[in-house]
Amino acid sequence: MLYAVILAGGSGTRLWPLSRAGHPKFLHPLTGTSSTLLQATAERLDGLATADTTMVVTGVAHAAAVARQLPDLPDDNILVEPAPRDSCAAIGLAAAIIAEREPTALMGSFASDHLVADVAAFQSVVRAAAVGAQAGKLMTIGITPTRAETGYGYLKCGAVTAGSQIRAVEEFAEKPDAERAESYVRSREYLWNASMFLWRVDVFLNELARQQPELHSGLRRIAAAWHGPRREDRLTEIWPTLKKISVDYAVMEGAAAEGLVATVPGTFGWNDVGDFHTLGDVLPGDARGNVVLDDAKGEVILHDSADVVVVPRTHRLVAAVGLTDIVIVDTEDALLVCSRGRAQEVKAVVDALRSRGATDYL
Repeated sequence: MLYAVILAGGSGTRLWPLSRAGHPKFLHPLTGTSSTLLQATAERLDGLATADTTMVVTGVAHAAAVARQLPDLPDDNILVEPAPRDSCAAIGLAAAIIAEREPTALMGSFASDHLVADVAAFQSVVRAAAVGAQAGKLMTIGITPTRAETGYGYLKCGAVTAGSQIRAVEEFAEKPDAERAESYVRSREYLWNASMFLWRVDVFLNELARQQPELHSGLRRIAAAWHGPRREDRLTEIWPTLKKISVDYAVMEGAAAEGLVATVPGTFGWNDVGDFHTLGDVLPGDARGNVVLDDAKGEVILHDSADVVVVPRTHRLVAAVGLTDIVIVDTEDALLVCSRGRAQEVKAVVDALRSRGATDYL
């Protein structure tokens, strides 16, 4: 049994206009079922953690929605950040609070906006990684690459631990260009970095103290007051001063250089649902590859069209004739039409809106 920490932050800019700052992608049912991404994340952790040992780290704007979607979660297990400080502060806060309860507890950190097709295989990999975490390693779950993907970071793997699936991690590699990604996949030495981690909280906090002493000190001071009357005072005083940095840069890269990081390769149908093109690939479609994200909010007619992704979020009829490889997202205040091949560029629309001060659309 472990403490499962779910990170529920970000706004999913490549899924605009469906995903907004006030209602980001993890709160939407993008799983092909009625479950939201957040709910699906909690569901696949059932059996690894209980409601009492599951925590969600989220922002002020999303705390109420998280509580509504996960009603079995104790109120104290929703950790509300006053403002985003990137993943190291979020993960470190959870680790420090858990350590106040149980100093050597096993902790897993998981994103709230990923899809997993094979839950049994996922849980098997987590259990294998837990063995390494109990032995004092900072464990990652690496995803066995299925293609030369330039949108993910990679883990360079070393020797395999005898009698187990655990492999040493020698390096965290940044997102590569196409040629380098091809060489990574051919070498069979690299896994995708899915930013899923397992460790004993004491091991992680000790490494955080070694590499980021000020961040460590601030988080431990907040955690010490978390269940008392001074929580808000400590958060107001300390949280804005914390270093804004990802856990990869703050801890994992340096720990890998010291031989402290290991991984277990996983093949369980993982996807980070980064854009609408990806959504069209992972959700079931019709015989011509058309995918309609249907929650009974709109009617869709597709005539002589193929590989079209439609997200109807109004009561308007959406009709398409003779289209191929197109995304159509219809919301109450914004309509997006783009080619699937350029779906990652939707972020440019968000950037343009932000530069114009058009915050009502964000």
